Amino acid sequence: MVKKVISFFVFLLSWVSLMAQGDGSAGIAEATQMVTSYFDPATKLIYAIGAVVGLIGGVKVYNKFSSGDPDTSKVAASWFGACIFLIVAATILRSFFL
Repeated sequence: MVKKVISFFVFLLSWVSLMAQGDGSAGIAEATQMVTSYFDPATKLIYAIGAVVGLIGGVKVYNKFSSGDPDTSKVAASWFGACIFLIVAATILRSFFL
């Protein structure tokens, strides 16, 4: 009886491993297609975030300039750099992965 149960489980495990054989290329292709389909909306989202950051930065720089703050150029450069970074990062990531 014990031999039959052990034989059954050995057969079952070998059958499961045989049924699981495959190269997985269909799964890899599907995953690649899913990941690449996310890049266009993500790029547009990053561009929108860059636009909002640019608007906020423009208002902050204008307020500092209007009040006569001496470090206006430093603040303007940092906000401008943040906007440029967002746009360049989105473009490079999109061109690198697609």
